[in-house]
Amino acid sequence: MRSPFYFIVTPLNEKRYNNTIDYEGVNFISNTSQENFKSTNRMGVVVSTPVNYTGDIVKGDILVVHHNVFKIYYDMRGRQKSGRSFLKDNTFLVDETQFYAYNHNGEWRCHSNNCFVKPIDKKEYFIEKPGTEEALVGRMRYNNKELDKLGVHNGALICFEPESEYEFQIDGEKLYRMYTRNITMTL
Repeated sequence: MRSPFYFIVTPLNEKRYNNTIDYEGVNFISNTSQENFKSTNRMGVVVSTPVNYTGDIVKGDILVVHHNVFKIYYDMRGRQKSGRSFLKDNTFLVDETQFYAYNHNGEWRCHSNNCFVKPIDKKEYFIEKPGTEEALVGRMRYNNKELDKLGVHNGALICFEPESEYEFQIDGEKLYRMYTRNITMTL
């Protein structure tokens, strides 16, 4: 089965939500709300690529997707529904704007104008600052082709625009997904 325009994916580990924690062999539910986007699974396994797709992504690769792809919501009458990406069973249609990165042969690569930045720990100053992370500063974790051409390579210390952080967990690491235009300078 192939789509002319969409990647066909299933949620990683066949779960639409990452709302359980394994503690000494016992699974505990950490969140029971389906409305909370933070517990939505954001990783999908590619079942098939679009018919005329010529990029690097192949069957079995993992996509980092938008939180609404697998999310369940309730309509005005309280009926449980799946979003527009739902196809059937545990299969979803994902277009090029609904994913940000992909894992091909064990290597993460950013899609289009997306990049991922790792926040850095707060530095000590004379004046106390809130939070545990340095505001608007991070390390480029996964850049894209455009940033690479501009000389912003993985590992570079960068500054970014306020309110551009969109949090993800990739391989157990907290990262912010941003657009190329959100990167303001290298330090």
